[in-house]
Amino acid sequence: MLVGVIVVFSAFVSFVVIMVHSSMTGAEKTAQTIASEEVPIVLENPLDKPKEPVSQITVAPPAPEPARETRRPPGRTETPPPAPAAPLPSSVTTVTPPSPRPVASIGNVVFVIDDAGNNLRELEPFLRIPGPITIAVLPGLPHSAEAARRIRAAGKEVILHQPMEAIGAQNPGPGAIYTGMSDEEVRSILARNIAQVGPVSGINNHQGSKVTMDREIMRSVLEFCKENNIYFLDSRTTADSVVPVLARQIGLPFAERNVFIDNEQNKDAMLRYINTGLARAQRNGLAVMIGHTWSPDLALLLTEHYPVWMSQGYTIKTALEIIK
Repeated sequence: MLVGVIVVFSAFVSFVVIMVHSSMTGAEKTAQTIASEEVPIVLENPLDKPKEPVSQITVAPPAPEPARETRRPPGRTETPPPAPAAPLPSSVTTVTPPSPRPVASIGNVVFVIDDAGNNLRELEPFLRIPGPITIAVLPGLPHSAEAARRIRAAGKEVILHQPMEAIGAQNPGPGAIYTGMSDEEVRSILARNIAQVGPVSGINNHQGSKVTMDREIMRSVLEFCKENNIYFLDSRTTADSVVPVLARQIGLPFAERNVFIDNEQNKDAMLRYINTGLARAQRNGLAVMIGHTWSPDLALLLTEHYPVWMSQGYTIKTALEIIK
């Protein structure tokens, strides 16, 4: 019996020892597991703060107001920003805004400035007018040739302002044509005058109320013009001019003056005459207006109003453009 008690006691002690040893082993393993899973944070700079893993945070772009920090759900990839738009293929035409529509023309206007050649001072302001203009140069004067040269250099049209005999017996100036001259005399005078101021695209008459009524003299003048491919502009110093009839008979391009601008030498009166011409251009399609270099305010008036008339729809041209 005693032996039996000893055996039972030994078994109990063995069981206790086994249980204690198992408990110690489990605790040790737990400690080792905890130690192996713990990751210390190593800072490169003592002042740095621990950073969250990049995979867990998305920083919003700067905005005028503070932006919220957004986090991606686990396992979801970040959507990349949209790619910049690709350039249009070369076959695609870029549409540009249409330019302002031009104003429809309501009439053609020609400004002819007579009596250039007396001096250069009066001529200069007309050379600065910002648009087409025809300037008629008198022959045989000290400044005739230089005036013609400056007019051409300024891009304006030059014509011969041919002196002709008037009814009132006024002196028309050097290089004049008179009634009673022969055909040869007329042609010689015209050739000499053109040589002084030419080349010219046309001729208009200075005074000439008596000559432009003379059929024989004017036939010589107009035939000379046709032979030399130059036009004739009738200044209409008389209502009885034979120019229109003869020019049509021989097939010569010609035109007639409609308005004298500077019968009165003040801006209001000149503008009134010009407005008469503009109304005629709008009504009939064309107006030829004549002024003179010695009108002190005419060049300034034309310079100021050129842009206005063009914006209203008037087309300003040289005499050559409307005659030929």
